[in-house]
Amino acid sequence: MDEQRDVAGVSCIADGPDSWFAELVLERGGTLEVVIPAEEYRESLPADHQPLYDRLLSRAAAVHRTGMTASDSAAHMAGSEVLVGLSDLLLAVWDGKPAWGYGGTADVVGYARGRGVPVRVVWPEGAER
Repeated sequence: MDEQRDVAGVSCIADGPDSWFAELVLERGGTLEVVIPAEEYRESLPADHQPLYDRLLSRAAAVHRTGMTASDSAAHMAGSEVLVGLSDLLLAVWDGKPAWGYGGTADVVGYARGRGVPVRVVWPEGAER
């Protein structure tokens, strides 16, 4: 008998891999928890992404907030710290290069590793950022 594991995902549901991950979790019957880095976060996302953000947010089983207002790099890192704290494993779509600015993927991966959270890096061969 195959035992199916419950799938739970945590995401800030930014445009790109964050949202793709959230969609896959929900498509597979999993539970989505959303971390909102700042009260102004939604407005800082690309306008064409906001409808998907709203749909995913409406399907969240839980929503976690940092309490910050401005959607800046400090808030994004704080949101990532909350996300890591809620996670048993961090999936990182990352090319292994330094972050472009504070709170980028390199910083989040380093934070997770420093907290003992396993990290699985996904980077397709030939992909470029």
